[in-house]
Amino acid sequence: QVQLVESGGGLVQAGGSLRLSCASSRNIFSINVMGWYRQAPGNQRELVASITSGGSTNVADSVKGRFTISKDNAKNTVYLQMNSLKPEDTAVYYCHANAIYNFWGKGTLVTVSS
Repeated sequence: QVQLVESGGGLVQAGGSLRLSCASSRNIFSINVMGWYRQAPGNQRELVASITSGGSTNVADSVKGRFTISKDNAKNTVYLQMNSLKPEDTAVYYCHANAIYNFWGKGTLVTVSS
């Protein structure tokens, strides 16, 4: 079982920045892949960025160059640094862990105003 708790969401103006955090109850070095997904109203949940236990990252084309995923193994925390935010980035952001089974956090809302 892996429990994930997101934080750092909020309201920001277009062009601003936010950093999301995802705290894991399990040592993240032992988790195959961790990632951030988002879901806007009326849309399907989509992958934003992921990071493997070895530190390899993958970022969606829609946020490439603006968002960065990183992790701190000592703190069992994964981060999503979001810069140059756009109104279309407005969504609930979910932390995900693939550790044989899939685990999800409850999400944190990011709202970008124009």
